[in-house]
This record gives sequence, C-alpha cells and structure tokens, in this order.
Amino acid sequence: MNPEISVSNDPCQPPQRENAVAASFRNLLNGGKFVYGAELVTTRGIPEANGPPKLVELGEALAADSRISWVSITDNPGGNPMLPADWLANILKPTGKQLVIHLTCKDLNRNGLESAAWRYSAEGFHNILVLTGDYPAAAGFQGQALPVFDLDSVGLITMLKAMNDGMEVSRPNGKLDRLPKTDFFIGAAVSPFKRQERELMPQYFKLARKIRSGAEWVIPQLGYDIRKFHEISLFMDWAGLSSPIVGNVYVLNKTVAGLFNKNRIPGCVVSDELLAMAEKYAAGPDKGRAFFLELAAKQLAAFKGMGFAAGYLGGVHTADAFAKIIDMAEGFGADDWKEFAKEIQFPKTDEFYLFEKDEATGLGDRERLNESYVKSLKTPPRAGDVTLSYQLTRMIHSLAFTPGKMMFPSLQKFYGRLESGGSRRTLGALHRIEHASKSLLYGCRDCGDCALPHTGYLCPRASCSKTQRNGPCGGSFDGRCELDDKECLWARAYDRLKYYHESAEIFDGPPVVANAALVGTSAWANNFLGRDHQHTTPPDKPSQS
Repeated sequence: MNPEISVSNDPCQPPQRENAVAASFRNLLNGGKFVYGAELVTTRGIPEANGPPKLVELGEALAADSRISWVSITDNPGGNPMLPADWLANILKPTGKQLVIHLTCKDLNRNGLESAAWRYSAEGFHNILVLTGDYPAAAGFQGQALPVFDLDSVGLITMLKAMNDGMEVSRPNGKLDRLPKTDFFIGAAVSPFKRQERELMPQYFKLARKIRSGAEWVIPQLGYDIRKFHEISLFMDWAGLSSPIVGNVYVLNKTVAGLFNKNRIPGCVVSDELLAMAEKYAAGPDKGRAFFLELAAKQLAAFKGMGFAAGYLGGVHTADAFAKIIDMAEGFGADDWKEFAKEIQFPKTDEFYLFEKDEATGLGDRERLNESYVKSLKTPPRAGDVTLSYQLTRMIHSLAFTPGKMMFPSLQKFYGRLESGGSRRTLGALHRIEHASKSLLYGCRDCGDCALPHTGYLCPRASCSKTQRNGPCGGSFDGRCELDDKECLWARAYDRLKYYHESAEIFDGPPVVANAALVGTSAWANNFLGRDHQHTTPPDKPSQS
C-alpha cells in the first residue's frame, strides 16, 4: 500500500480574496512551527438579546490571543441540534482569526452537504474538518431524530475534493458543465484509541483511504495515551502517507472523565486507571483543576516534541484557562516532553498496538511491527465470522461477479439481451430470486447498489447503524457498535478478510458512494450492465422490474 496525496493547484485560476483564510491555515500546518488551536461548541436556541452571548465573548477573546492560531467550531456534537457553525464563524470573521468549520454526515444528505459546502465557500470559510458524526442520541423536537448518513466521511471528503477540482454536473439537456473550483483545506479524523486489532487496523486503513480521497490534514479523536497518538505518525510513515497531524486535547474533569469511560461520548476514551486518578484529584480542595490543566499542558508539550504540526484544545470555557494551559506547555523544558510521553499512557487492558514498544522512549518502535500481528498475518486465525456461508459466497462471487472473468462476460451478455429485448417478466423474476436469497443470507435491503463484496459480505444497511460503506466510524467500543446493540460490522469484516490474507487491502479500491436512484432495482443487473457505484458515471435509474 503506497497511497498518494493529490493536491489541486490551478495557476490559471485568478486569486480570490477569501482564499487567504484557507491558505493561511494550510501554511500554518505546513510551516514547521508548532501552533495552537481552540475548540468552540455552539448552543441550542437563540442567544439572548441583552448583550453579546458568552460564546461570542469567548470566541472574540480567543481571537485576540496571538498564541491561538485558529478557532474550530463544532457541528452539533452528540447529535444535538445547535446553532450552525457558520453562524458563529461569521461573527468571528472580522477578527481575522483562522477559522475551521466541522461538517458531519448525520443531519444532511449529499445535496444538503453540498449546499452547505457551497455556502461556506461563498462566505469565505475554506477550512473544513470532515466527520461522520455521532448517531443522534439526544432528544430533538418531540423525540429522537433519525440520522441521515447518506454519505460517510470518505464520501464527503471525495465530494469536497471534486468541488476543489471543479465539479462536473449534468444539465437537463444532458450536457456536462464544470462548476467553479473551491479551495477547501480538508481535514480528516482517525480514532487510534481502540483496544482490539480488529477495530484499530480498519481505523488506520480508512485513514489512508481518506488521504487518498483528498484529506490534507489529520486530527485524532480523544484519548489519553501518547503512545497511541505517536503511533499515528508511525503508521503514516509505514503507509507512505504525508499529512500534518494535529494533536487533540480535551481538558478533563471528574464528570467528563466518567462519561468518556462509559463511552457516553462515542470515540472518546478514558481508561479505568485514568478515571480513578480523575476521581482522586477531583476530591481535593480545587476539585482537580490544577491536575487537569497540567495534564492538558503536558499533552500539548508531548505533541510538540513528537513533531506534530499543532495542538488542539477543547473542554475549556474561559480564555484565561486556554492561555494558562498554553503558557504552561510553552514553559516546560525542551526535553520534558519525553517524560510526559511515558507518564501519559493510560491504555485499556490488553490494548493492541501496531508497533512494538521502544523501552527507551516508551513510544512505538518504528523499526518493529507488532510481532504477534506479523505472525498472525502469515497464519491468520479462523474467526467465528468465517462461516461456511461466507466461504460459499466468496466462491460464487469469484465465479459469477468478478468483472471479465469466469461467468461474468456470459451473464453480462445475458442481462443485456434481457433488457434490450424488453423481457420485463424474466427480469422481475430474477430480481425477486436475487432479493429473496440475499435477504435470507445477508438481510438485504434491496438498495440496488450492492456493497457486499467490499464489506466481507455483511450488508451495511442491515448491520451498521450508520450504513458505513467505506470503513468504520470512530464510535465503536471494544468491538461493539456505539449504540451497543451489535458487533461493529467492520470489525467482523476485518476478521473475515484477514483469514483470506486480504485485511491490508480492505480499503484499497475507490470510495464507495451509493446511488439512491437504484433503490428497488436488481443489483445483479446493475453490476453486470455498469450502473452501480463501481462505475464512474452515475447512471439513470432503470425501469422497475
């Protein structure tokens, strides 16, 4: 695996005044100097009219602090309905501070996401952190909302990259038009704080897919194990990837530590050991404030020492606290981070690491992959998910559904003759047989754009709460879905593919973006006749069988 990162730069395009924001942030992360960013979370409801909202006051105070290089604004974290990120970004824009907007897939379909992206570009906001988003668990209007997840994070990155390149759209007359190019500086997240190999390796491989798809900078989700943070850079070197990494810090308190420990905030991890420490210090006269601020400062110092591009600080509610943490981080000695890196290692029991530990540094050894992992690749265990049904399905796929091989050309001609001859009854009968058999075996939802070959023959619509087709979200916990109602589909798929020595190629293909026009039609026919996601030109919806 040797992913390449392609960045679009068109010298023929005239410079635009708004692009200074994106270019400045891009230069900051690639400038070789460690910089700091701050997170702001918007609120639910209209701000009170009597004076500026506290959130705006905080944002303006952060913008006035020269030590903070950018402010990042979240998109409805936890699935809560809140004021949109660009509302606050527009208020802070006159400060001249670099601004990053989070964009998630849970609330908008692809048209809504594209519309939001055009709006952000038109408003002069070009720095976008792309996230799958939390499954909506908080109460909305008269109950819990249904999520969207029409695109996943890889699909959204792919769309933003297409907008940067000049998106082609089809006009009513059938002609293609190329839209004006955007200049998004696209960020991606990765979740290294996974206890099991079957969860962690898909996270890393999906990160490679995100960068190949157009992501230009990387931020990890939250955890408190510097060795795991360091391992991201080791993986990227191993995989031939080169993107700036932003270290992520959230200032704990006793309550937040408990929520992270119980997986109440998906993807944010606090081990039992760290929770015990948080409870111990929280019982002190300052409720642990000094301990928690120092822990955050030590993390920032470790990120700087490891060569990360930046540190990103959240969980702070006053500008003074942000300043105090940064001052503390800058006040440490040049080599103090090495001790902090050893000190801040709070893994869960039996935590899997891709690289062996370097006993001298306490971090990963870039020269040595996990010996047990390497051994298991040579003789992979047969997990419980490697069923007889799965093995037969693989055999059938190789015989009938591998383009250009075995029975595929004959079936392609057969379906072509049926369609050209108008044999609707025969096509309808074949579709019913297809749907019945796939429903029985995989829980098929008749999407007409089948992803089974990419997901270890586990239907993402039936077996993934977020219908992820391009890899796992960051919310799984000990191999379980973030909703804790099932095993993570991608952990199961990894086990299956590893048995056949295919785990490292799990996300090597192009991004999978399903075409909703095919819902209720034959996925077999669509595959044989070039109408599904495996073909570059989105097809028109075929007639219903």
